[in-house]
Amino acid sequence: MKEKLQNMGRGRIKGVMRKMREGARRLAESGRRQEPGIDGILVTVGLCVIALLLCVVMKDSLKVFIETIVGAMTTEAQKILTGVTP
Repeated sequence: MKEKLQNMGRGRIKGVMRKMREGARRLAESGRRQEPGIDGILVTVGLCVIALLLCVVMKDSLKVFIETIVGAMTTEAQKILTGVTP
């Protein structure tokens, strides 16, 4: 009887040790693997930095460019709403 109890205890210990090894292995694998979303975040941040630099450096040119586009779009919208075609 005493031997059976000792064997049961050993089996439980082996099971716990196996689970701990599996958990450590999964943790190590997840640490080596790169998360897929981090690349997109870095690209987005980089593009925002470039856009801000362009806004600072080319402030006047950018203002003229945007005004030209808005003006052209406004003219087209007015033509569409009034039904005038070229």
